[in-house]
Amino acid sequence: MNTKNSTDFGTIGVWSGALRTSNPEHGDRIGDAAAELESLGYGTVWIGGSPSVAEARPLLDATTRLKVATGILSIWDHSTEEVAAGRADLERGYPGRFVLGLGASHSALAERYERPYSTMKEYLTGLDEAPEPVPASGRVLAALGPKMLKLSGDRAAGAHPYLVTAEHTAQAREILGRGPLLAPELKVVLDPDLTAARAKARAYLGFYMKLPNYTKNLERLGFGGADFEGGGSDRLVDAVFGLGDADAIARKVGEFLSAGADHVAVQVVTEKTGTDLPLAQWRELAGVLPMTGV
Repeated sequence: MNTKNSTDFGTIGVWSGALRTSNPEHGDRIGDAAAELESLGYGTVWIGGSPSVAEARPLLDATTRLKVATGILSIWDHSTEEVAAGRADLERGYPGRFVLGLGASHSALAERYERPYSTMKEYLTGLDEAPEPVPASGRVLAALGPKMLKLSGDRAAGAHPYLVTAEHTAQAREILGRGPLLAPELKVVLDPDLTAARAKARAYLGFYMKLPNYTKNLERLGFGGADFEGGGSDRLVDAVFGLGDADAIARKVGEFLSAGADHVAVQVVTEKTGTDLPLAQWRELAGVLPMTGV
């Protein structure tokens, strides 16, 4: 495990699309949830669902130490000028607590999608040259393949891979070396009934099996064919999810940390992932995961 950045982000974070402030279902509950996550010892909250920079503000305002990161902001949806100005404003109000997570998204989700690697390099240059630049230390990249991983180490603080395995984490650490942050996301289903847990996992995973960026990365790890059918084979589901009771999930998180992750962003999957604030699960996991806060 690399320790250079782990104390900056905490060892364990939460990844949740439900924490987007544009989510109309929760209102003030989002700030309350962020405050509780901070008190439980989570170090960073990653706002899922392609958030804007502005959506971090209510979470930062409701907390005192917690880092808040976009997980991830799509480079196709926001100009570098807008992003750099928004980030600078947050830095003035909450110094050192906002992290700009950037990603190239997917061809099925971004209308202007093309040349993702080259476009990301150009986007980073735009952030470098903005009137209020975003320093490399204040941004991370959603990186899967070797080229984007190397870029995340060269021109950002590190990488935030999504939908990966412990094996991928070990490979990513080798590419990044000892310095840059490696903060993979890990989906978990907190349910001791493994049959039921896998069913919940498949219901969520099926969407991602339609996105080539993910399936190509999984193919590099030896998956393919039947692994991508029906929401995912047992082998695939067991590799990309933590399943079972809290202790089983803690062991899976430990695999990622042992493989070289500095920080694991845990995404609790339920029947209402994306809108649900799974407070009970976050509380239970906080009791068994290696919480270090920030």
